[in-house]
Amino acid sequence: MRLLLHICCGPCAVYPVKELRSSGVEVTGFFYNHNIHPYTEFKQRLDALRAYAQSVELEVVYRDEYRLEEFLANVAGNPATRCGYCYRSRLEETAKAAAELGFAGYSSTLLYSRYQNQEVIRECGEQLGERYGVKFHYEDFRRGWQEGINLSKEMGLYRQKYCGCIYSEKERYLKK
Repeated sequence: MRLLLHICCGPCAVYPVKELRSSGVEVTGFFYNHNIHPYTEFKQRLDALRAYAQSVELEVVYRDEYRLEEFLANVAGNPATRCGYCYRSRLEETAKAAAELGFAGYSSTLLYSRYQNQEVIRECGEQLGERYGVKFHYEDFRRGWQEGINLSKEMGLYRQKYCGCIYSEKERYLKK
């Protein structure tokens, strides 16, 4: 099966790509992350993915435009619901691209993170898959959390300290 894999960052891709490839899936990455703030963080994550992709010979489709204003316009009114918008908007772009590029399915490295809501991601992915005519591949990659961390450190990949958006940055660094 040919699968388009939304990739939030290089370190989060390590384990899912390894597992998918080992099960015979032909993986192509897809970078679209308009939520990441500030721009310097966006650039570090993009550069880390490029380094990772080159090291494992992973083809990646890059949507690397920095669209912070669009993200903020959609979440600033109710930041508590930002994660749902963030999942949906990135998965929708991936599903659309998968359909346009002729992939049988799509998935996301968001399913690797212990910090993301698996059920919301799964539900959204399946709905969008139906809308765009591509199967959403759900797999709980969290089982490889520590292995992915260890491998990404061995590779020397930049490892971020927060999810990506300005609100998660605030939660990470603003001590209450």
